[in-house]
Amino acid sequence: MSDFSSIFIWWLTILIVSLCVLPLTLNIFRKFIDRGYIFSKILGIFISSYLIWLFGSLHILPFTKISVILVLILLSIINFIFIGRINKQKNVTFPWKWAVLSEILFFASLWFWSFVRANEPSIRGLEKFMDYGFVNSILKSTFFPPLDMWLSKSPDYTGGHFINYYYFGHYYTAFLTKLSGISSNITYNLMLATLFAFTFTLSFSIGVNLFHFFLSFKELAYKIHSSQLITRNLKLILAGLLTAFLVALAGNLHTVYTFTTGYPNESPKPFWQLGFGFHPERYWYPNATRFIPNTIHEFPIYSFVVADLHGHVADIPFVLLTIALLLNLIVNTLTPQKQEKEKRVNQSSFISSIINDYADNNPIPLSQIILLGALVAVMYMTNAWDGLIYLVLIGLVFLYLCYKTRKPEDSVFAVIYKTGSASLFLLFFFLLVNFPFMINFRPFVSGIGVLCAPKFLLEKKLGPFLFETGKCQRSDLWMMGLLWGFFYYNAAGFLIFAVRPVLLSVKVSADKISGIFAKLSRFFKLRLALLTVLNPVDVFTLIIIFISTLLLIFPEFFYIKDIYPAHYRANTMFKLGYQAFMMLSLVSGYTVFRIRSDLASNRKTPLFIAYNALYILLFTLVAIYPYYAINSYYGKLNVYRGLDGISWMNDQFPDDYQGVLWLRQNVSCPEGAFKDCDNQPVIAEAVGESYTDYSRVSAYTGLPTIVGWPVHEWLWRGSYDEAGKRIPEVQTLYETENIEDAQAVINKYNVRYIFVGQLEAEKYPNLNSDKFSSLADVVFEQGQTKIFRVKANL
Repeated sequence: MSDFSSIFIWWLTILIVSLCVLPLTLNIFRKFIDRGYIFSKILGIFISSYLIWLFGSLHILPFTKISVILVLILLSIINFIFIGRINKQKNVTFPWKWAVLSEILFFASLWFWSFVRANEPSIRGLEKFMDYGFVNSILKSTFFPPLDMWLSKSPDYTGGHFINYYYFGHYYTAFLTKLSGISSNITYNLMLATLFAFTFTLSFSIGVNLFHFFLSFKELAYKIHSSQLITRNLKLILAGLLTAFLVALAGNLHTVYTFTTGYPNESPKPFWQLGFGFHPERYWYPNATRFIPNTIHEFPIYSFVVADLHGHVADIPFVLLTIALLLNLIVNTLTPQKQEKEKRVNQSSFISSIINDYADNNPIPLSQIILLGALVAVMYMTNAWDGLIYLVLIGLVFLYLCYKTRKPEDSVFAVIYKTGSASLFLLFFFLLVNFPFMINFRPFVSGIGVLCAPKFLLEKKLGPFLFETGKCQRSDLWMMGLLWGFFYYNAAGFLIFAVRPVLLSVKVSADKISGIFAKLSRFFKLRLALLTVLNPVDVFTLIIIFISTLLLIFPEFFYIKDIYPAHYRANTMFKLGYQAFMMLSLVSGYTVFRIRSDLASNRKTPLFIAYNALYILLFTLVAIYPYYAINSYYGKLNVYRGLDGISWMNDQFPDDYQGVLWLRQNVSCPEGAFKDCDNQPVIAEAVGESYTDYSRVSAYTGLPTIVGWPVHEWLWRGSYDEAGKRIPEVQTLYETENIEDAQAVINKYNVRYIFVGQLEAEKYPNLNSDKFSSLADVVFEQGQTKIFRVKANL
């Protein structure tokens, strides 16, 4: 099959999934100018993949292609018969022009990044073995949770042999792989291209609708209407494209070092202390993500370039869907419309009375809470940090809506009560949807560390808080400025040119008290009044800026404890900063057009001219990052190698490569034969360090091995003990002359295949494969590579 055929089939597969929930999407986003058409793709994947995962976790339906098709048929029936009828009653129209534009952008983005990946498609290096191993293990799973391909079951270990990680992103990759019928060595790269396409097109839609709703609320407030539809739509498209570019492709201001003599890796110096000159050949793109010592601060384009299919990347579409749903919630709640009360529950019971009381008194529809709760739960299963972050964001949006829609007689406590009740329902559905995952998952976070703790608290623990000696890393302000300066320059422009004029026009009553308390009272009154009169889209923007700022501040005072001693706050800064980057990118695209919409008469003022000039400079710096990153990783896109992610192995380990292909083709069960067939027998292979070529057989086949990358197992299991104990046992299996010792290892771990290849010969210089003759049969042999199948009666 050609690469283009694979891309087309993959695109068609996603289109079919999206069509199954298109009526639901149009119903949810009926006020979006594009009716949220592009979100039908990720909404369809979210609903259908979760249902299959839930049925598989409960052992109701096996994870097979037939099961997936049945669920999609069921969703289609519900959507087109029931929801389609509701849409017809509400006169929900289909946005043909916006749909065509969105589909063109999606396919173009998918094709573009597929082409980029085809210039270096190798599933090798960094976290790729782990990510690909998870996908292959899930593909071989009948029910869930899936097996950990790097820690097989042992009678001596009770810590589990299932994947103890946030694997839903890998799962929905396997879901689409199974549905499409394309091999996983191709779909790994297609999934990366899909995530790039989702990031671009979903951000495009959010950018379009942010500016669209700003204009709509403005027209509503001032009772004006724009008659220049073509000009307006062009501005919306440009706003969407800018937003999409910033989220999917932009970097940070670190590229300023292109215009200096540079600095040694991991030893950054202020750019003003270096010699100036244009030296693009010296610029090393990963430094933009490792700038602050001992930390990580990645962003989407870097993730797409290095091509790890990790949870923070797989979760991007769910993140953008959540933000779109929150924007939709604000619009639906605050736009004048015919009152559509949610149907009351007729049964007279305690639960029904709670639901009915909520529906009568709370502006947040319960149906939206259910959807958001389920979505955040899936985000937690994909990248746990994101689930917690967006619970907070949703809670703040709830608080704003409850305040904005309050009645004259409502007190502050009434607003808090309404927000709390909505948040409790949200938390309930989050936990409910998440429950099947949580019962099989053991968190590997051991506490919240406090940076620069006072001496009297050192080496103590108060609840979840840890006060460890020597943990006092802080970020230099100038470094933070290079990483985040572009976004906060946009935020500052938004505050100065958009928010400040509204704030100056707000008048509040004077207090009878005087002094500092009067000033504080006036300050808070002004801010609360601002929430009332400010355009709701602007308030949403302020909420996002506020949350993003908290995410960036948090790692300067706290860190989430993991196994890394020197880089103890790296993961905290990484996961929080990643979300801050995306949210600030979204609002940066919006603010560019927002502030210019109110400055038509002031565009020639010196302040605005200076603001624009500096903006162009800063934008240029963040915009050139993908040029350096893509050209560096993908060899200037000069050599097209195709989308096969494991073909590199044929060049460097040709005999092992053929052995892996044999295992992929011959060690599998027909769909539906799970009762009488072991689809994941244990295979023995050499053990090596993490981030090396070791564990390539288990990763490329999904077959569990005795132990794979040991540091990863240390992270996932919370201890190195089990992995460390197994390493010498594997060595014994390969090097011992004693058949009984080898047989003991085989029996202990129920080994069914033994792989003897180039890396095994390198790792174990005393390798003795002759002994396997009495224990197993040779089922594959090419060059120095052999695969033994352990005899059934052993």
